[in-house]
Amino acid sequence: MRRGVRLGVDVGEVRVGLAASDPDGILATPVATLTRDREGLTDLQAIVEQARGREAIEVVVGLPRSLAGTEGAAAAAIRDYALALRRRLGQVPVRLFDERLSTVDAHRSLHASGVAGRRHRARVDQAAAVVILQAALDTERNTGGPAGEELVTRKPRTKRSATNSEGSPR
Repeated sequence: MRRGVRLGVDVGEVRVGLAASDPDGILATPVATLTRDREGLTDLQAIVEQARGREAIEVVVGLPRSLAGTEGAAAAAIRDYALALRRRLGQVPVRLFDERLSTVDAHRSLHASGVAGRRHRARVDQAAAVVILQAALDTERNTGGPAGEELVTRKPRTKRSATNSEGSPR
């Protein structure tokens, strides 16, 4: 198992939950609930600052899929968010991890720990980030490799020149 802190991110419409692992990658714990800032992007910056401050080796972002495993509009929006995060992180990889039922599990966990239902909203994104990250850590421990799909930024394609290798027109 790789050594190093990982961050877990649950992206919602209004809030973004953030979790972190210990340096051995064994246990995920809650870090923060950020307000989603579509204009100022302060939520993305806060994640970048956490990643740098904790010297994270990767960031795991929950990818919403249907129960059948397909991706819809919500997954496309999360892919865009993760790509924007990846571009800001520099060398820190971003992985997309299937988050099916993570919010349901987070609500159950909050209820089991005695948090009143009316207080779930303020904590559920953070709890969902813990569920996502813990599942990714457990998967890595069981498979021996990083969990989920690595998000790769694509280099823009360059237009092929209309000249041959000697510089003459084709």
